[in-house]
Amino acid sequence: MDKISIHGGIVLEGSVKISGSKNASLPLMVLSLLTEEACVLDNVPNLNDVLTMKDLLFSLGVKNKTIDSSLTLNAQNLVSLKADYELVRKMRASVLVLGPLLARCGEAEVSLPGGCAIGSRPIDLHLFALKKMGAEFEIHEGYIKGRVPKGRLIGTEIEFPKQSVGATENIIMAATLAKGTTLLKNVAIEPEIDDLIIALKKMGGDIIRNGKNIIVNGVNYLNGFKHKVMADRIEAGTYAMASVITRGKIKLIDANEKHLLCVLNFLKNIGSTIHIEDQNIIVEGPKIIKSVNIKTEVFPGFPTDLQAQAMALMTVSSGESIIEENIFENRFMHIAELLRFGANIKVDGHKALIKGGVVLKGAQVMATDLRASSCLILAGLRAEGETLLSRIYHLDRGYESVEEKLSLCGANIKRL
Repeated sequence: MDKISIHGGIVLEGSVKISGSKNASLPLMVLSLLTEEACVLDNVPNLNDVLTMKDLLFSLGVKNKTIDSSLTLNAQNLVSLKADYELVRKMRASVLVLGPLLARCGEAEVSLPGGCAIGSRPIDLHLFALKKMGAEFEIHEGYIKGRVPKGRLIGTEIEFPKQSVGATENIIMAATLAKGTTLLKNVAIEPEIDDLIIALKKMGGDIIRNGKNIIVNGVNYLNGFKHKVMADRIEAGTYAMASVITRGKIKLIDANEKHLLCVLNFLKNIGSTIHIEDQNIIVEGPKIIKSVNIKTEVFPGFPTDLQAQAMALMTVSSGESIIEENIFENRFMHIAELLRFGANIKVDGHKALIKGGVVLKGAQVMATDLRASSCLILAGLRAEGETLLSRIYHLDRGYESVEEKLSLCGANIKRL
């Protein structure tokens, strides 16, 4: 099994090209299920989650062709309406095929999803909304079996009891082919959802966003489209923090400032210098990292997907800080691994109490989930000596060419 070796203590300087967003690419790929015409996506990252989604769509009959970062999908002839366990268990986003299949075909069978073990992340909001649109479900032997007795989903008013990115995406896609108008209230407002809406409009979808409300007027047919995937804001935030933790200076090429306002404010508050040049962001780390408290929140708040990386920064800050995780109940598993570097962290419920000022030492550590893997890389970049990171299949789910990108900035990092 592959591992990553890092010899830390090097000040990083250089440029990093930010890849297309993983979290945007997956629902954009699923859009192909809504039309018989070809769909072309540019700026698609080469990630294991993207490969898993390609395999899942292929199992349903969606043909695909990849040239560099361009992906063409064609779902003209579906051969199956069942998303098999062996594929769905690898990635939670697989449940996104449920709404489109019900909308286009009137039935679907999807295995209960998997992914990172960072919390229960139930799909009850997906089912709640689809039921209001006329779908019926039964769960049998680990599969969700859905059907639409009336043959077509019906537009209605749906108010989500809490914001959910996945449920919002699933229901927007389903509603585009529903009969009548669907009013979605208290939806998630992450940039990846706006990217999805832009692509749906290119397909002929009739969608209006008004803050946390979205109106979808159903249409009878959707056409193909061509769309460039937005830049990955989580990858951009991770490399920005790599610059800070090594006291370096990195230019983030094609990063979108508007998607990172909360993160950039955090970096400024701990002493970093930020310069914006067109679609590039230059992040320069301070000599002394100040301690600040963080609370993860839904967008536009501080993203839970950058919580672990921020914790790595706070371990070497000048004082004490508190990080409060409010999105997932089990997203502190990286703490045990940070302790192996010599970090001083104590957990109190959903809060982590961090005493900075420690000198991190290289260690053998293990990735517990996708974002934890990048947190441990950041710690390894700062630590004295060698760090050996195992279970890096988590990393490959969401970060493209991480060793190459960091090496171009001077890091001593390689895959074994």
